[in-house]
Amino acid sequence: MGKRSRQRQKNQNAGRDNRDTASWGAGYADIIKENKLFENYYKELGLVPEGEFEQFMEAMREPLPATIRITGYKSHAKEILHCLKEKYFKDIQELEIDGQKIEAPQPLSWYPDEQAWHTNMSRKIIRKSPLLEKFHQFLVSETESGNISRQEAVSMIPPLLLKIEPHHKILDMCAAPGSKTAQLIEMLHADMDVPFPEGFVIANDVDNKRCYLLVHQAKRLNSPCIMVVNHDASCIPTLEINSNGKKDVLFYDRILCDVPCSGDGTMRKNIDVWKKWTTSNSLHLHGLQLRIAVRGVEQLAVGGRMVYSTCSLNPIEDEAVIAALLEKSEGALELADCSADLPGLKWMPGVTSWKLMTKEGQWYTDWSEVPSSRHTQIRPTMFPQKDPEKLASFHLERCMRILPHHQNTGGFFVAVLVKKAPMPWNKRYPKLRKDSKLSSSAAQTGSSKEAPSPGDTPHLPPEGSTGKVERNSQEEKVDKEADETPEGASVGQDAGAKPEGMCGPPPSKKMRLFGYKEDPFVFLSDDDPVFTTIQSFYDLSPDFPKLNVLTRTHEGKKRNLYMVSKELRNVLLSNSERMKVINTGVKVWSRNSEGEEFGCAFRLAQEGIYTLQPYIRSRIIRVSVEDIKVLLTQENPYLSKLEDEAHAQAQKIGMGSIVLKYIPNPNNPGEPQCPIQLCGWRGKTSIRAFVPRNERFHYLRMLGVEVFRDKQGLGQKRSDGEKDGKEEAEDAAEKDEEQEEERAADKEVDLENGNENGSSESKTDCGDKETSS
Repeated sequence: MGKRSRQRQKNQNAGRDNRDTASWGAGYADIIKENKLFENYYKELGLVPEGEFEQFMEAMREPLPATIRITGYKSHAKEILHCLKEKYFKDIQELEIDGQKIEAPQPLSWYPDEQAWHTNMSRKIIRKSPLLEKFHQFLVSETESGNISRQEAVSMIPPLLLKIEPHHKILDMCAAPGSKTAQLIEMLHADMDVPFPEGFVIANDVDNKRCYLLVHQAKRLNSPCIMVVNHDASCIPTLEINSNGKKDVLFYDRILCDVPCSGDGTMRKNIDVWKKWTTSNSLHLHGLQLRIAVRGVEQLAVGGRMVYSTCSLNPIEDEAVIAALLEKSEGALELADCSADLPGLKWMPGVTSWKLMTKEGQWYTDWSEVPSSRHTQIRPTMFPQKDPEKLASFHLERCMRILPHHQNTGGFFVAVLVKKAPMPWNKRYPKLRKDSKLSSSAAQTGSSKEAPSPGDTPHLPPEGSTGKVERNSQEEKVDKEADETPEGASVGQDAGAKPEGMCGPPPSKKMRLFGYKEDPFVFLSDDDPVFTTIQSFYDLSPDFPKLNVLTRTHEGKKRNLYMVSKELRNVLLSNSERMKVINTGVKVWSRNSEGEEFGCAFRLAQEGIYTLQPYIRSRIIRVSVEDIKVLLTQENPYLSKLEDEAHAQAQKIGMGSIVLKYIPNPNNPGEPQCPIQLCGWRGKTSIRAFVPRNERFHYLRMLGVEVFRDKQGLGQKRSDGEKDGKEEAEDAAEKDEEQEEERAADKEVDLENGNENGSSESKTDCGDKETSS
C-alpha cells in the first residue's frame, strides 16, 4: 500500500517540474541534444507540417526564451508595465555587450494587454552589465512581491482558455508550484473594489512537500479565496457545501487538469529529457492521466469548462486521453472550439489518427495487434477510434498543439471540454452513497473497504474498463469513507466532540498517509473577546464578516488572525474530516504585545491590508507621494517629517497600528494613478511603515525612486516583520533552480510547523518557475 502510494506520487510528479521553471539561458552546453528514437517517432507520426521537421528539431535544441507575466488583477499592473517599458526596456534596446546587440524584450502577441513578455537574455549576459543587473534585481524583487511571475509562455494558455469570472468555483487538480494557480486567483480578483469575490480556487497537489511550495506562490497574491489541499488527483474526494441549511455536493464551474506527463515539450530547458526520453514514458502515464481527467469531469458542474493540458507532444498522452474521455462520457462532454479565443497564437489542430511504438521500436496501429504479453502496459484507450462517425463526432481537431518553432516557445497540448450533462455513471447511480446503510455499518468494521460489492462500481464502456473500474471502485471507497466518518467513531476523533467552528486535520488513523501534521483551522465565534477590542480599536463597519476570521490554534494565545471568503468558510466547515488542508486565508492581524497598552493587542498585517481596509473606519492617515518616500526610506521618521496634512491627521490619532493610505490624483499624471495602502505604527513622536523589503522596493520604484542593491545588499534591518526567505532572494537567484526549490521547501516546512500560515513555492509542471531566478 505504502509502496504503491509512493510510486503514484512519483508518477504524478513526473515531467512537471520544468514547465513552470523557464530559465534565463542554458547551463547545459556539454549535453548532446540528440535522441534518434525521439526523431524517428515524431517523423513517423507526422505531427509536424511537411518540410518543417528540421526547423522543429533546431528549435528544440535552442535555449528557451525567458518569459515574465505582470500580475494582471492588481491596480499596480499598469504602473509596472509603464516602469518596464520606459525605464528598462528602452535602455536595453540600445545596449551592446561584447559587440553583440541585446535583443529587447517583446510582448507575447496573443496575451491580453501586453501583460506577458519574453527575452533571450541569459544569466551570463545579465552579469556583464550593471544596467541588466538592475533589471534582474527588479524582476527578483517584483516576483517576491507578487507583481510579476516568471512563467513559461505556453503555461499561460490554460487559465486564459478557462474564461474565469469572479463568481466561479475553481479546482486546480495538479497545481504545484502554482504559476497557473496564480493566474486563476488574478482572474477572480479582476475587480479590485470587491475584497471577497464569490468564487474561490482550491489548488491540489499529490506531493505534501510541494504543497508548501505551492502556498508560497499563492501567498504572494494575498487572496482570501485560495485553499491549498493535499490529495491524489485521481481520487480527490467529493466535497460538500451547506446550501440553505442543506448538504449539497460541491461541483466546480471551472477545472484546470494540467496532468503529469513525459514532458518532451520541455526539451528546450529540461535538458535531461534528451537522454531519458523513451516512448514507454507515455505508456506508463496514459492510465494515470485518464483517471485524473475522469475524476475532474465527475466534479465539474453541468455547463462548466475543464481544460486538459500537458507539456507533451505525444498523442498517447494527448488526443488518446481526450478521445477515451469523450467516449466514456456518451455525449455528456464536448470539445469547445477555441480557435478565436487567443488571436495571435499559432497552433496545430489535434490529430485523428496515430500509432503506438514501444521503446524497442515495435509499432502497433490497433489494439488487435498487441500481443497478450503486453496487455498490462498497452491499453485499448491508447489507440484512435475506428468508427469514422464516432470519431468525427469527437471533433479532435479542436484540440490545440503548440509546436516550438512556430513562435519560439516550448511544446504544449491543450483541450477545452464543456460538460453538457451529468456523466453517465453518475446519472445511473445518483443515490449510491447516500442510501447505502449496509456499507455504512460495514465501514465501521472495516470490511467494505476491502471488498466493495459489484453494485458499488459504476459500469463504463469496455474501452479501458480495467483501469476505469479500478479507479471508480477506489473513488467510491474514498467517497464512502468521507461520508461515513462522522458516524463511525472508530475511524478517528469523534466529530461531535469537536468545538463548533473548528476544522481539525483528518482523523489520526489517516494522518500517517500524509506529511507534516497541520494545525487546525479555528473560526472565531461571534462573541470572541479577542475580537471585541479589535472591533472598537479599528472601528470596523457593521458589515465586516467577522465569522470569516480564523486562527491556527485552539489553545493558548492567538498569534495571527486570517480571513477567508464566506464560500471557503463553508467548504472548510463542511469537509473538515474529508480533506487535508495545507493552507488557506490571508493574514490580516498579528499579535503585538506592545499594542495591548494602547487598546489593542493586534496590529494590522500588510498581506491582508487590501482585503481589510474597506471595513476600517478609523486610524487612517491620508499620505502624499512625498510622505510615502519618507516612510519607506527612513527607519523611524519623526511625525514632523510628514507633510502638513498627514502630520495633522497623525497628531489626532493615538499610539498603535494605523493605515497609511494614498489616493491618486487624476489631475497629476506624473504621480502613480493607483491607490496604495500600507500598514504603519504611530509611535509617541515618530511613525513607521510595516512593509516587507521587496514591497518597499516596489512602491519606491512606482514613485520614481531608484532602488539598486550592490552585491552586499543595502544592509536594511529586518525589523519590519518580513520572513527570512525574502532576505535570501538575491542569493537564491544565482543558484540552480532545482536546488532553490528544495531549499525553499525545507524552509517553508519549518515555517508551517512553527505555526506560520505562510509558505514557499515550487512546481512540477513542466516549465515556469516563479521564484527569484
